[in-house]
Formats: sequence, C-alpha cells, structure tokens
Amino acid sequence: MASHPSVYYKQNRLKQLRAFCYTARQGSISRAAEKLFLSQPSVSLQIQALEREFNATLFERRGPHIRLTPEGKTLFELAHPLVSEMDSLPDIFAAHCGNLESGELNIAAGESTILYILPDTVKRFAQNYPGIQLKLHNVTGRDGLSMLRADTIDFAVGSMLEVPEDINYQPAFTYEPLLITAPDHPLANKTHVHLRDISPYGLILPPRHLSTWRIVDVVFQQHNVNYRVALEAGGWEVIKKYVELGLGISIVTSICITEHDTLAQIPLNHYFPKRSYGIVLRDGKFLAPQAKRFIEMMDPGFFQRHENAAENGTVARGTGTPPAS
Repeated sequence: MASHPSVYYKQNRLKQLRAFCYTARQGSISRAAEKLFLSQPSVSLQIQALEREFNATLFERRGPHIRLTPEGKTLFELAHPLVSEMDSLPDIFAAHCGNLESGELNIAAGESTILYILPDTVKRFAQNYPGIQLKLHNVTGRDGLSMLRADTIDFAVGSMLEVPEDINYQPAFTYEPLLITAPDHPLANKTHVHLRDISPYGLILPPRHLSTWRIVDVVFQQHNVNYRVALEAGGWEVIKKYVELGLGISIVTSICITEHDTLAQIPLNHYFPKRSYGIVLRDGKFLAPQAKRFIEMMDPGFFQRHENAAENGTVARGTGTPPAS
C-alpha cells in the first residue's frame, strides 16, 4: 500500500530543513540549489512541503528576491543548528575519535590580520593538521560579515568598532595607535606630539571607505585641527614604504610595526583609541572541530571568555555595521 504523502515528507524532513536553511542563508532558491547540487524545482518543493506541514508561509517572495517571514525566522533559529550539526557530523565523529585528519577550514580576515596576526597560528595549525584544507579569504569587514551570514566561512578574525546584533565579537589582541614618520622627518625625534604638530604635514591613509580614515577625521574634527591627506594607499606595508620614502606621515596601529622597520614611531594614545582584534562569529553559529581547534591555538582563553560573557550577558553586540579594516 502506498505511503501517505505526509509520511513521506516527514521521513525526508532533514532534506527539507536543509533546503530551507540554505535558501534562508543564500537569500535565493537558485543559489541554494547550486550549493546543494539540486535543481531549483526540487528545492522549491521541499520548502513548500515544510510550509504545508507547519501551515505557515516561510518566505516573502518579491520577484527574484526572497526573505524570511517572522514564522520563517522562528523556524530558521530552531532548524539551523540542527542542520549545521548534521552536516558536520563526520568531522565531529572523527574529532571525538581523536582523528582530525580531513576537512576544510574557511577564515575571513583583512590584509593586516592575515599579515600580522594569523601567520604563527596558521603555521602551527598546518603542521599539526596537514590533512585540513585551510582557506584564508582576504576581504574587508563588510564582506566578511556577508560571508559569515551566508555560512561560506567558519569565522572571521579582525577588528570591529560596532557589532551588529546577530554577530558575536570577542577581542583577543590590542594594539597601540602610533604616528610613523621617516627617520629624518622633523617629527622623528619627538616623544610626544600634538595634532597641531601633525597638521602641516601630509598624511598617507588607507582608502576613504575604511575605518582608519573615519577615525582620523573624527579625532581631528573633535579638536578643531585641520589635516591634509597627501596620498591614499591600500595596505599597511604600502603605506609604510611611502612613509619611509618621505612622501608623508601616517597614523597606524602597532599591529603593522615589525622589528625590521626603520620608521620613527611616536605614541598617540592621548588622541586615538587602542584597536582590538579578535574572533568574529555569527550568533548561533555551530563551529566545526577544526574551527574550534584553530581558535584555541590562536587564543587559548577564547571559549572560557565567550562562555563567561554569554552567562553574564556581556557578549559584544551592538548596532550598525562594522568598519572595514
């Protein structure tokens, strides 16, 4: 005797929930179908089966764009951890058996983080787990958030000034603000400078849409001091090179300073805030074993701090969007 359709659908609920969660994360049935290696009609049918079973509309459809309804958001919050854990089950099983020899780890970070913070941890992780395929995505903060929300990365590492409500941020490293100049610059021998001392000289700053420019602009405006940008350049190594050539001076954080640099360095703590860098997670994200292991290697106290912050309700969250760094 043929099975009732509802019995069939319930037997395939994991497939339906996976199709639903992928569609919610991608914001598109077609992109979800690509990720799942299914046809668009198949994904649509699975979502429709869930809608019939729960007697609810899960997506608002506006032409090619879709977004979750309130009922859809509720189901996503309940289903997404289940789907993530099921998808990660082979890796979790291997890890519990003491075997972390395969899998993939995707990390998003800006150029400064990749150059100055991650190398030691990446080297140790690669030596200890050569079977794990490690992918570093060099992206801005805004793009990293998009990848987090789409679950195309495990986590991000970077600096955040403002933290969206759906994101958790745990600072791990702190760096000092510095003025850097060429060794023969008139300011090079000073141990303390005022903004008015900096004002006559052209600044070399990262592109205008990044956070450093915004911070510099706010601080100078707050003190009613003018400033001039002599050169806009991407990347701290590029900026340091042109400062060294005497084409301008720059305001940086000590993250980019190495023992090989010959630049003059003057503290600016009295004007600019310290800059933190840390782990950025999507709220509710299920971390695969390889992601947990990497985070533990980079920041041994992360999970204890994260647990304490969650218990105390002090996990870093906020409003707005993070600046790119």
